[in-house]
Amino acid sequence: MYTTFGLSIPASAGPHDDPVAEAVRAERLGFDFVSTSDHPCGTDPTFETWTLLTWIAAATSRISIATRVLGVPYRPPAMVAKMAESLHRLSGGRLILGLGGGYSDAEFRAFGLPVPSAREKVDGLEEAVRIARGLWSQRSFTFQGELYQVEAADLEPKPVRPIPIWMGTFGPRALELTGRLADGWIPSLGFAPPERAAGMRERVLASAEAAGRDPAELTCAYHLRVYVGEGHDLGPGGVAGPPEAVAERLAGFARLGFRTLSLAPEDPEGPEGADARTRQAERLAGEVIPLVRAMLS
Repeated sequence: MYTTFGLSIPASAGPHDDPVAEAVRAERLGFDFVSTSDHPCGTDPTFETWTLLTWIAAATSRISIATRVLGVPYRPPAMVAKMAESLHRLSGGRLILGLGGGYSDAEFRAFGLPVPSAREKVDGLEEAVRIARGLWSQRSFTFQGELYQVEAADLEPKPVRPIPIWMGTFGPRALELTGRLADGWIPSLGFAPPERAAGMRERVLASAEAAGRDPAELTCAYHLRVYVGEGHDLGPGGVAGPPEAVAERLAGFARLGFRTLSLAPEDPEGPEGADARTRQAERLAGEVIPLVRAMLS
């Protein structure tokens, strides 16, 4: 089975950062998708995720564009459904809508948003998916959930082709929801190390099967920090080493069932910023990914 590779593009808005150029370069290097995370609050200068991805879509032509992952409580789900249809259509069907329950309670407080409980985050994620798919497929759609509602809502135009929804989930209820409703699952290595991720994946697939779905149709993606080079350790959330060692680790993740790999390049020995990420992206594309595909062929 073919393994696909994504490149994480930071939403950095510093004076020397150009995430759009990084995405254009990723397309030229042959990556299958780019993604960016969703953290609207913080002291580091950043772009808003959806706005940034729109600019990336306009500057590229082939590469898929993913939210990794959009925090559901930040935006009304019906508006996200409308935004997603527009970006999917304007980009030629390249959007992957990654959704999550929202990671940082501090961000909710900082922006004056209600802080959902852990249960409400999962319930809200389910309601958001049901609202989006209802609006994408039905006329005069009504939904009354515990957290979100729409009443006789019409969304036009409808998506010409399906918009895949991936979930970044970790807890038992959220994993069950992912298998039951999502098109893909994208945990991070730092929160789901391989010894745990294999069992979590089995929970997702078992939930899909229990819901009458084909587990083989779910995309299982693994997101991780990576550094190609000698003498550095990225800790439990990353993989570092010479090309052969990095490739072997990535191939191991693929053999666990994660046939989509989302890579966030870092360069501890060089200056921070776009130049360092560019060098790493080029090494990943030229030295590591061909080795991984050879190991898995």
